[in-house]
Amino acid sequence: MKLSLSQYPGAIAQACQAVNEIEHQIAEVRQHIARLEGNADMVVAFEANLKNDNQRRARRFEVLQVNTEYQRAYDALNRLTTEKANAAARLEHLRNEFSVAKLETRLAIAQKLIGIDARELVGL
Repeated sequence: MKLSLSQYPGAIAQACQAVNEIEHQIAEVRQHIARLEGNADMVVAFEANLKNDNQRRARRFEVLQVNTEYQRAYDALNRLTTEKANAAARLEHLRNEFSVAKLETRLAIAQKLIGIDARELVGL
């Protein structure tokens, strides 16, 4: 659907707002993931039977893998990242369409002016 020239600024602003909203959601999910990872770190920190960093990392990985909330958060992060990429592509597409529409309008004006000048030269 082709927009009129005057509709593009509003559509571009809406597309930009959609990208910003998705970025906000991504930030929220990242904070949630960080909290879940912090909780896993606390669980691991108080397990005295873990002897070295490799065992602690492995145990942390185990704790996170069984946490369904962590898995859902990572799935949401992946989905939102894809949504953001699509929204950014839509925004860029609108910006490009607007540029083309402006150029087409300028060309139409120039062609009209050339037509008027040519008629004046011929004496019409």
